[in-house]
Amino acid sequence: MKVTGAGRTDRGVHATGQVVSLKAPEEFPLERLAPALRGLLPHDLSLRGHALAEPGFSARFSALERVYVYIILNRPAPSALLARYAHHVTNVLDLDPMRAAAAGLVGEHDFRSFAAAPADSPTVREVRRIRFEPRGELLRIEIAADGFLHHMVRTMVGTLIECGRGRRDPGGIPAILAARDRAAAGLTAPAHGLYLAGVRYPDGYDSFAEPPVLEGSDERA
Repeated sequence: MKVTGAGRTDRGVHATGQVVSLKAPEEFPLERLAPALRGLLPHDLSLRGHALAEPGFSARFSALERVYVYIILNRPAPSALLARYAHHVTNVLDLDPMRAAAAGLVGEHDFRSFAAAPADSPTVREVRRIRFEPRGELLRIEIAADGFLHHMVRTMVGTLIECGRGRRDPGGIPAILAARDRAAAGLTAPAHGLYLAGVRYPDGYDSFAEPPVLEGSDERA
């Protein structure tokens, strides 16, 4: 039985809105799927729900939009509790240059400079929005696009962080895109701050779920 995921995630990346599809025999008892899987899945993987899809549906190829959320803990001291769930940045980030740089990334562009992509693979994608939302000492960055390349979100975030630290000119984004060279962009941000948060489909279904680390108090140990 082939299982197809809506999006791949690197080792260490989290997913709150992953969608998978599979083709099962007609006699398959769908109502037994969720209870059966919940008894088999490891502790760090859970099933939120299930549904019967139209013939030809693919979690990957039927998707209209994918949304990733990246979480930064922006304070001098690290957090033992958030060490696996947020990227710790000690320098105070200036959001104005980060937003200015992000504006240059929105739209349809060739994102080869921001991805680990084979030389012969297509690298044009449409980034539809990049939003920044401070939540106490946490910074939430939401990036939505029609699709993403390998390491694309993490490299975009790493480049935005460099702009927020004053180490990179936010006006240089067009030149980075035009270079079509990974060396032109910034560092790849760590995997543990990244979440595949949602996938949207033509029938209106949206799997979006906020990362739990953003819930509750802003005071973190």
